[in-house]
Amino acid sequence: MSRRRARPTATAAAPPSRLPKWLPFAVSLVALVAVGVAFLAWPRSTAIRPAATGTEPGLVEKVESLYNDIYLYRQVNGYFRLSFGAERLRYTESIVNSDDELELPVYYTQSMTAGLAYADKLDSAAIIGLGGGRTAWYIHKSVPEIQFTGVELDPDVARIAADYFEVRPEANFDVEIRDGRVHLARTDETFDLILIDAYRGPFVPFHLLTTEFYELVAEHLRPGGVAVQNVEPTTMLFDSAVATIRAAFDHLVFFRGEGNIVILAYNGAEKDEAAIKRLAAERQAKYGFRYDLTEILDRRFMPQRNEETEPLTDDFAPVEYLKAVERHNRKQT
Repeated sequence: MSRRRARPTATAAAPPSRLPKWLPFAVSLVALVAVGVAFLAWPRSTAIRPAATGTEPGLVEKVESLYNDIYLYRQVNGYFRLSFGAERLRYTESIVNSDDELELPVYYTQSMTAGLAYADKLDSAAIIGLGGGRTAWYIHKSVPEIQFTGVELDPDVARIAADYFEVRPEANFDVEIRDGRVHLARTDETFDLILIDAYRGPFVPFHLLTTEFYELVAEHLRPGGVAVQNVEPTTMLFDSAVATIRAAFDHLVFFRGEGNIVILAYNGAEKDEAAIKRLAAERQAKYGFRYDLTEILDRRFMPQRNEETEPLTDDFAPVEYLKAVERHNRKQT
């Protein structure tokens, strides 16, 4: 039962006061801000968003994954270009000719195949950073008996490689969706060849460029095995990268990569260059590599660097490290 408020008599109270003129505007402004905050805080979907017609020339697919903003383009020459990053910081991750599984359009990926000449055996190999899958698939198809494992952090990247480039698990080819360092820490597998090409834009994730990481890589190499690292020298600490890899390996060999530099590392006795050339010729004759191994060896050179640079190391306790890796892998907004 509601109650009616008694009307004040003319003599019972002072005349009612008026609301300040600014009060309605202030209330409206607060409400608008609240709506804006709620909109920004509303969870965003990470599902695949088909490219809107006419938004970008050649855009085939855009994905907002947990780790990357991924863009796949079909270029006028028919090649696919896989790009990562935000609008102003987008960079090319892979160039792929989907009609030719043995073509390596990017020069440095050809240089990474030098490991096929240096490894004593070619029974097992892995790559940290599958990306568009060109280097991994080239080695897998060229040496079909090699047991190859591609380790890729982002499941959406692996899905695009499978859907558009047919890089997917099959006999002697596995794909692990996991951080590369975490994978090595949790597996007992050893390899004749480990390739590392896990850039995020112009830099390597911090935990994949420390002495402790490369010591872990060295531990997972079989006797006579080699590690091959792609390095982008103009936008990262090249001298520190060299010093860090050298802290874990006895020998380093450098190969030109047209803007990039490929570093091949191994432990044990120094490999005889004449023996390497003979082995490259034998394997070239056996497997018929698209990119002649004997010519790849001619890309060796000695870059200028500061020999006094200190190697990079982990600065975290193990528990803090694992938590930091998980946080760091996620894309930053």
